[in-house]
Amino acid sequence: MKYLILAIIGSLSFVFYAPIAAADQSGAAAVPQQTILALGDSLVAGYGLPPGDGFTDQLADALNSDDGNSPAVSIINAGVSGDTSAGGLARLGWIMDDTIDLLIITLGGNDVLRALPPEQTYANLGAIITQARAQLPDLPILLTGMMAPPNLGEEYAAAFNPVYQKLAADYDVALYPFFLEGVAADPTLNQADGIHPNKEGVAVIITKILPHVKAALAETPSIP
Repeated sequence: MKYLILAIIGSLSFVFYAPIAAADQSGAAAVPQQTILALGDSLVAGYGLPPGDGFTDQLADALNSDDGNSPAVSIINAGVSGDTSAGGLARLGWIMDDTIDLLIITLGGNDVLRALPPEQTYANLGAIITQARAQLPDLPILLTGMMAPPNLGEEYAAAFNPVYQKLAADYDVALYPFFLEGVAADPTLNQADGIHPNKEGVAVIITKILPHVKAALAETPSIP
């Protein structure tokens, strides 16, 4: 039952892609030195959470709470609840720009919900990576993995679960194997729907993924 958490609520909610930036002591937004584009579904959008509690907000806080020796970071929340890998691919062209220093991809949960063919998920995510690199050849990319729930059967899981490892190898991108690691199926870390992480669940995700995000940012070409 652990991975039933991956069933993402299908209703769509649209998110304004406003960057989440570091702030100086006066409260004014600092000029960001690095920008992350977080492309994803409800797990990125912050479904059911107030401002400040979602993935991109907590990640920005964690990245900007260092000792001051690291560049300030802003995060563009490009999450849309209910989005599939095909939806993410369709949106990429109008949310990518040359200011992006890291692309985080969190898609595939809704592909699983709809039992879409794993090869389709692979093709869409591969196309996202290819399109992003066509615009920014040196762009670091962090791919976050999903897993198929047992109710879809062993055959589907055996076909879907290796998709992310294969993408990481074929396209030479960094991989965080399972976005919901440590949170899936834990009622204390999820909202009442049993599907989406609560504030505490997001905090666990941030703790686990943060080293991977920092490592990916370290690959960003030197800031002029």
